[in-house]
Amino acid sequence: MVTEISAQFVKELRTMTGAGMMDCKKALQETDGNIDKAIEHLRQKGLASASKKSGRRTAEGLIESYIHAGSKIGVMVELNCETDFVARRIEFQELAKNIAMQIAACPQVEYIDIKSIPLSIIDQEKAIESAKDDICNKPADVQVQIIKGRVEKRLNELSLMNQSFIRNTDITIEDLINEKISLMGENIKISRFVRFLLGEGIERNEQNFSEEVANMIKS
Repeated sequence: MVTEISAQFVKELRTMTGAGMMDCKKALQETDGNIDKAIEHLRQKGLASASKKSGRRTAEGLIESYIHAGSKIGVMVELNCETDFVARRIEFQELAKNIAMQIAACPQVEYIDIKSIPLSIIDQEKAIESAKDDICNKPADVQVQIIKGRVEKRLNELSLMNQSFIRNTDITIEDLINEKISLMGENIKISRFVRFLLGEGIERNEQNFSEEVANMIKS
């Protein structure tokens, strides 16, 4: 006998998970109206929306590192989830490795997402684009649209979440993470990352060969 589920109960589950109405109704019927079990049922089927998990606390996870061939580029990234159980899953560990490799492959990326980019950087990009010669003779409204488009493109270049995934360019890093959220049923977030370039920030000795020989003779 199929358990009768009220529309209000279905709506409540939909609000909590973001899953479709029929999926929520079916989940409640299969769990005899137990909302906690219904949520778990939807998670297992990957039907709970990633957006509904975005505010949940992520205190577990791992720190992943990647050293590129030649050992001249290195990356460390902290990827967080809700439980240690998910942190130990091979899918989560593979996600962390892929993100670390993505960061190494995208030298222009400096921030996790667009909302992390400081306003001062955005204003700086606007000023740079406004001063370019190729738009100075265009109508003001056209200039505004061109500047807006160019700044948006630049912000996308700076944002890790907006990058096309190097192993599947049909999706972004944000899409990839949302896929794993649906698969594993937990909120997943990139907390921070750092990229190391060999010799970065160190003043190099640019002395040419002739100067080197001359110094050797003098000594």
